[in-house]
Amino acid sequence: MHSILVHVANEEPVLAEVEELPSTTDQAVYCINPRKRDGKELHYVLTEVQTIIIPWHRINFIEIMPSGDDEEIISPFAD
Repeated sequence: MHSILVHVANEEPVLAEVEELPSTTDQAVYCINPRKRDGKELHYVLTEVQTIIIPWHRINFIEIMPSGDDEEIISPFAD
C-alpha cells in the first residue's frame, strides 16, 4: 500500500492510500481512506465513504509520500 497526496484542480490536496501506483494507461485514481493533509475529513465526501475515484483530467499532479520501509536517500552536499 502506498500513501499519495493528490493535487486536485481547484480543491485542497487529498491524502490517501492506493494499492498500486497509477500507471499511464489508467483513466482514474482509486483512493482509499481519503482525507485532508492534516487527517480531517473532506467536506465533499460522506463520512462512511472509504474509497473515491478521481478522474485524471481533474488531477494536476500526485506526490508519493515516503514510507518507513523506503531506504534513506543521501543527497550530495558541499561544505
